[in-house]
Amino acid sequence: MHLADALAARERMTCVAGAGGKKTTMYALASRLDRAVVTASVRIPIPSLEENVETVVVTDDPIGALGETTADDFPLGLVPGKADEVRYHGYENELLDSLAAAHDGPVVVKADGARMRDFKAPSDREPQIPKTTDTVLPIASAHVVGEPLDENLVHRPERVAEIAGIGTGDTITTETVAAVLASDDGGLKRVPEGATAIPVVNKVDDAELADVGRDIASKVLERAGDRVERVVLARMNREDAVVNVVER
Repeated sequence: MHLADALAARERMTCVAGAGGKKTTMYALASRLDRAVVTASVRIPIPSLEENVETVVVTDDPIGALGETTADDFPLGLVPGKADEVRYHGYENELLDSLAAAHDGPVVVKADGARMRDFKAPSDREPQIPKTTDTVLPIASAHVVGEPLDENLVHRPERVAEIAGIGTGDTITTETVAAVLASDDGGLKRVPEGATAIPVVNKVDDAELADVGRDIASKVLERAGDRVERVVLARMNREDAVVNVVER
C-alpha cells in the first residue's frame, strides 16, 4: 500500500506526534505527495527541514508565500523564523488552519518534540494540533520493547509509567507501548473531533520486530475501541515504508 494511503495523508492537514521517527515520517510523506507543505506548530530542527524539502521559506505570512511559489519549490518548508541556531519556530494553530484551507495540497505538521528519543508521552502543553486537522499520526518505535523505561530511549518516562501503570525502570512491553498510543493522555491526546487517528509503529526492520509491531497493533485496537480503525507498521527510512496495516 502507498504510504500516503496507509496514513490517510492525502487530505488537507496531517499532524505527526510522538517519538521514534516523527521527522522521518513527515519527510517520507512529503516526498511522496504532490505539492506538499511541511511545517510545524512547535519548534522544528533547521538541518532536517533544509535537507528534506526543496525550498524553505521563512515568513510570518505563509499564505502569501504560497502565492509566490512554483512547482519546483515543492515539497515546501514554511516556518516563521529561528528559535535558536538549530531550530525554527512553529506557527500558531489558528494560522495553520488558515494555511491548510488556502493550500491546494497536503500540509504535514510536526506537532510535538521528543528530543531524539524512540518513545514518549506528551507534556501538558502537547501536542499542538490545529482544530481542522484531518489526520493525526501518533508514533512509537518498535525498538523500545524489551528495554528499560528510562531516559535513554524514552522522553518523559514518568508520564509513560503513569499512563501504562508501571514503574520507571521497568521493562517496556508491547502492552506499555499500546497503552500509551491508545490513551487520551498519550497518542490520542487532543485529536480533534472528526479527525482520523492512525497510530504508527515505526522501525519495524525485520520479521521479529514485525511480530512485535503486530502485537502492539492488536492491543491498540483493543484498547482504543472505535477511535482507531487501523495501525500501520512501518520502516520510514525505506522506500517500501509500509510493512503491514493492521485493521480492526
